[in-house]
Amino acid sequence: MFDRRELSEDVAAVRAEHAPDSIVLDTAADFETIPPAAAEDLGLLVDALDPATYPNEWLPPDAPSPLVAYAGADFTVGMPGDGTVVWTRQTSPPTVLVKKRAEGTPDPFLEFLLAEAFVQVGTDAPEHFLPFFGEGYRELDDAVPLGPADVYQIAAALYDAWLGLQTRETFAAWEGDHPGLYDAWADAGERLEGRLSTLPRAVARGETSFPEATEYACSAIKHGLGLPAPFAALDTQAFVEYGAEYGVRWAEKTFEKLETSAETDSA
Repeated sequence: MFDRRELSEDVAAVRAEHAPDSIVLDTAADFETIPPAAAEDLGLLVDALDPATYPNEWLPPDAPSPLVAYAGADFTVGMPGDGTVVWTRQTSPPTVLVKKRAEGTPDPFLEFLLAEAFVQVGTDAPEHFLPFFGEGYRELDDAVPLGPADVYQIAAALYDAWLGLQTRETFAAWEGDHPGLYDAWADAGERLEGRLSTLPRAVARGETSFPEATEYACSAIKHGLGLPAPFAALDTQAFVEYGAEYGVRWAEKTFEKLETSAETDSA
């Protein structure tokens, strides 16, 4: 299931700076969540396993089943929407996992994804939005008048934005020391930039759902791109400082305005 991955010189340098004790493994299959039995195989490659569990009280009654499983006692690595490269501190040392689908990812961008994972590990941030929000996840669920899958998507996006606020300065600083990684980061940002200004209009027309727009905008934060309202309010140091509390409050205010606007349009 797992094989050690060789790293390029630039990526190895980023690993040495931000997550020097981490290991990097290729997986033999693609996955959203690694099955518990397969995840246990990691025990053969690391010093120790420390599966995380979280209180049921953090979850609303209609939480998606993958999130319920993640909070439970089974050793769970990876979640829907996590992307091509995932990392976990449920192993000692931390582990970075490259999914099978990475074989179709252009090499420069895959190099960036690996380097990004090392930077994220080095922030000491929680590895998933559930421990980020904690008991505030129920508050987010109350603030978002949508279904459980949509709340999940918005929560994941807000966590991604919070993490991106803390890592983008590191990415920008690679221009001199790691120009290949910098170029991949900048190129990914340029590919996002075109749709950002049209997101509010796309949501208003029903061409894009609000959770999809939130995911798109939040992914742009790590590239330092200018965001339209209401997402621009997330690009602030206050979000870094207040974390989940700020994210929940942003959701409350945003949906209050959306509901007011909808009522005004229907009047």
